Amino acid sequence: MTGLLIVGAGGFARETAQAVRDAGQAELLGHLDDNVALHGTKVDGVPVLGGCELVHDLPGARVVICVGNPRDYAARARLVRRLDLPADRYATVIHPTAVVSATSQVGPGSVLLAHCVLTAAVRVGAHVAVMPQVVLTHDDVVEDHVTLASGVRLGGGARLARGSYVGSGALVREGTTVGAWSLIGMGSTVLGDVPPGEVWAGNPARRLREADAPALDELATTTMGGPVR
Repeated sequence: MTGLLIVGAGGFARETAQAVRDAGQAELLGHLDDNVALHGTKVDGVPVLGGCELVHDLPGARVVICVGNPRDYAARARLVRRLDLPADRYATVIHPTAVVSATSQVGPGSVLLAHCVLTAAVRVGAHVAVMPQVVLTHDDVVEDHVTLASGVRLGGGARLARGSYVGSGALVREGTTVGAWSLIGMGSTVLGDVPPGEVWAGNPARRLREADAPALDELATTTMGGPVR
C-alpha cells in the first residue's frame, strides 16, 4: 500500500491532514492512534485505521508523526524512537501557502503549516512541527523535534536546540539560542540565551522553573549519549 499515514489524531494531526489535502500531492490513507476508542471512526472525514504499530504492517506507506502538546512536547521524540523507522519512511509535509526559499532545508518527518516563511539559508531538522504564520529568517537553525507554535518569529541566526518548544506569538532575538528541551511561554520576548531544560516566559523572558519530567527525561537521554533519533 502506498500513500501517507499520519500518526496521531489530535489537533496537530488534523491540521496536518488538512495540509495534505490542500497540497493534493499525496494520497492520505488515514490516522493511526493508540486510543482504541478512535479505531474504526473518522476524524474530519479521515479514517482512524488502528494503533501506531500498524505502520509496520504497511511498509509501502510514508509516515509523519503528529503528536505532542505544551504539557508533553517530548511525545513526538518518544514515538519516533519507539517505531524505529528508517528515515526514508518519513514524509515532509509543506502547506502550499508556505514559502520555503531555495537555500533553505527541511528534514524528514517535519510539517510546515499554512503561511510559514523560511527566508534564506534556514535549516529545519527532522520531525519539527511548524505551526501557521511562523517566520524563520536568515541562517536560523531549528533542530530535530522542535515545536514552533503559531505566530512565532525568529531573528536571523537564532538556534532552537533539539526538542525545544516555542509558544504562540513568541519572539526570539537574532543570534539567540534556546536550549534543548526548554519551553518558551506564549507571547514571550527572548533577548538572551536560554539554558537547556528550563521554562522561560515574559517580556523580556525570564526563567520560571525547570521543564516538566518528560522533557527532562529526553534531555537526560541525549546528554548521556542515548538514542537521539
